[in-house]
Amino acid sequence: MKKRSLITILVILIVIIISVIVLVKPHPETSEETAKCIGQNSELYGQLGCRACQAQEEKFGENKKYLNIIDCWFEREKCSGIEYTPTWIINGEKHVGVYSIEKLKELTGC
Repeated sequence: MKKRSLITILVILIVIIISVIVLVKPHPETSEETAKCIGQNSELYGQLGCRACQAQEEKFGENKKYLNIIDCWFEREKCSGIEYTPTWIINGEKHVGVYSIEKLKELTGC
């Protein structure tokens, strides 16, 4: 019985350690040039409290300031037709969800 408990504790510790490593791992920052290009060719609709929106913005690091972000919590009138967040509007088309920088570059032609 003690051996089984020890193994359980060891597995739990390993899971905790891996979780901490994944959560603390810094995200590579998107270049200013790429962020500007994506920002000029798209709009990102998000909202306060949206974890997926936050994850999308974190992919840009400090260069998220170059994105056209519309917060549907505060600017509801601008969000008619937006059902889910995050939603990207690129070339008049809706793209719902979190996208990689590479996919956003492809969609925006950057």
